[in-house]
Amino acid sequence: MPAYPDRSAEITAALGSLPTGTPVSEVARRLLDLFTSGSIEPGTRLPAERHLASTLGVGRSAVREALAALEILGIVDVRPGSGTYLRGTASDLLPQTLRWGLLIGEKKTAELLELRSGLEIYVARLAANAADAASLKSIGGHLDRMRGSIGDLPAFAKADRDFHSALAKAAGNAALLDLLDVVRSLLQVYANRAVSDEQEAARAVEEHAALYEALEQRDPDAAASAMAVHMATASERLAAETATG
Repeated sequence: MPAYPDRSAEITAALGSLPTGTPVSEVARRLLDLFTSGSIEPGTRLPAERHLASTLGVGRSAVREALAALEILGIVDVRPGSGTYLRGTASDLLPQTLRWGLLIGEKKTAELLELRSGLEIYVARLAANAADAASLKSIGGHLDRMRGSIGDLPAFAKADRDFHSALAKAAGNAALLDLLDVVRSLLQVYANRAVSDEQEAARAVEEHAALYEALEQRDPDAAASAMAVHMATASERLAAETATG
């Protein structure tokens, strides 16, 4: 990793102080605001915990917990005996930042399902116009994997996820892909169990096949409609899982 000048004084000056009793989540937010501003190069070593705590006006334990959480999310790299370093550029940090914001807020599964549905429908519409031959081949390959793994639900779930990931990439919108990655991550604990039997898997294959046909025909309206149908049934299954899960 490239070496950068010591910027501890500049970083602490940019942070400012927080009100007494500020929770760990707000400490992390303040750090993220600075990390995603684009003013700090990847690989920069951050000030020591005691300096950050003094600058922010919070206890060292709050800073330590915030940094530990950010390390789990891949935003910083804590190296014992060396220090804490920023990982990635501002754009690289976007998915982790969004995930953090959702995790520390009030997570309502129904709202996340609505958000995912809207994003997936828009992705399908974009992909119908933007997908090239290689993208269609990739999406079709994942559909074939789904067909071949109806009797193996874990493998089916993996093929299903890969289908949607390839579709999002085919849409050609990186910001949209980031948003979907965040929402899917938050719903993944339920999504892994959302197809519970072969009958549901077979129905999901039919829904994905209808979507793929619309993509091949370059029909954005049909693609959006097919995704809307699929999202309605998928969201219903996911909602049922959250109620029992």
